[in-house]
Amino acid sequence: MAKVSIYLNFAGQTEEAFNFYKSVFKTEFTAPVMRMKDIPANPNMPALSEKEKNAVMHVSMPILAGTMIMGTDMLESMGQKLRIGNNTTISLEPDTNEEADRLFNALSAGGSEIAPMRKEFWGYWGCCLDRFGIRWMLNVSTMPAN
Repeated sequence: MAKVSIYLNFAGQTEEAFNFYKSVFKTEFTAPVMRMKDIPANPNMPALSEKEKNAVMHVSMPILAGTMIMGTDMLESMGQKLRIGNNTTISLEPDTNEEADRLFNALSAGGSEIAPMRKEFWGYWGCCLDRFGIRWMLNVSTMPAN
């Protein structure tokens, strides 16, 4: 069955971010965190520093309605450059305004509001940037389903 997953890149904060998200969504990782040192050695790639060996290669977990988020630490030694602000917005559609408020308050803690939770013509909506630079949009629709 097809599904949608959202992949997030971090500059050395993947584990911290995913532990935070785990507490917000009250969920667990789908498998143990894979580290860069777990990747089979490739003689065509530069050697990793000790810090990079412990960086997160892959982590994943469910959040709402079967949606999965996955993440990795980007390695500058591999030419990877994280630019905060060009991250993907993750749109969440909880069932109630109360759950939207809980998620918004938790995600925006230490981050910033882009648009506070409020009633719009289509439903209850808000958007925030969390402390890791990830943009979250929350929407509880009042529009009839198609």
